[in-house]
Amino acid sequence: MNEAEMSQNTRTPDDKQATELRRLNYAWTLLLGLSLALAVMLAAMLSYELYLAFSASEATSAESEASGIRSAEDLQLLFQDKPADLPDIRFVDGDGRALSLHDFRGRPILLNIWATWCVPCRKEMPSLERLQAKFDLSRFLVLTLSIDSRGIPAVKQFYQELGLKSLGIYVDQSGAALGLAGAPGLPTTLLLNEQGQEIGRKIGPAEWDTPASLDLLRQHMRLPADGSAK
Repeated sequence: MNEAEMSQNTRTPDDKQATELRRLNYAWTLLLGLSLALAVMLAAMLSYELYLAFSASEATSAESEASGIRSAEDLQLLFQDKPADLPDIRFVDGDGRALSLHDFRGRPILLNIWATWCVPCRKEMPSLERLQAKFDLSRFLVLTLSIDSRGIPAVKQFYQELGLKSLGIYVDQSGAALGLAGAPGLPTTLLLNEQGQEIGRKIGPAEWDTPASLDLLRQHMRLPADGSAK
């Protein structure tokens, strides 16, 4: 028997247990180190992906701010496969004269159903004012139809507060226009052709006077290409 064999045979059970424990600790330390290294690598990869995504988002946001609404998808206009007939919605103008959609046939119309108590409507109204100011009323009409139960006085007061001068005052105090137009809420905007048929609609507010919005309206409503018919 050589010296090594004698040494091994003379080890006590406690020595063997200590040796085995050191081996287990070494293996555990190695495994923990590898796991930590893998976690660091994954974190670095995730951080890089987030950086790329954030950079792309920043670039898209900057482009959006520079050009306004860029596409039909951004404006979220829903266009009809073919023009659809509408009921003859009735209302009064600012002087109380009875009117209906039929009275405005012969020109494209942007019919915006709104109310003074509707916060998104209030924020949207200045862009509709600027849109109407670009076109002659005989060529294109922005018809902002209020469903305020308080009637004409409430709308006149709102127009005065915002200094709206290009938009006419139209009121359906009964609120029937919502159901007749199939509007799920306010604001709802319908695009009508010269025959009074619906060709598209937008649920919710929009910035209607941006270059991209104007291009979209010109494309679908045959508006003057120069941006001004006055």
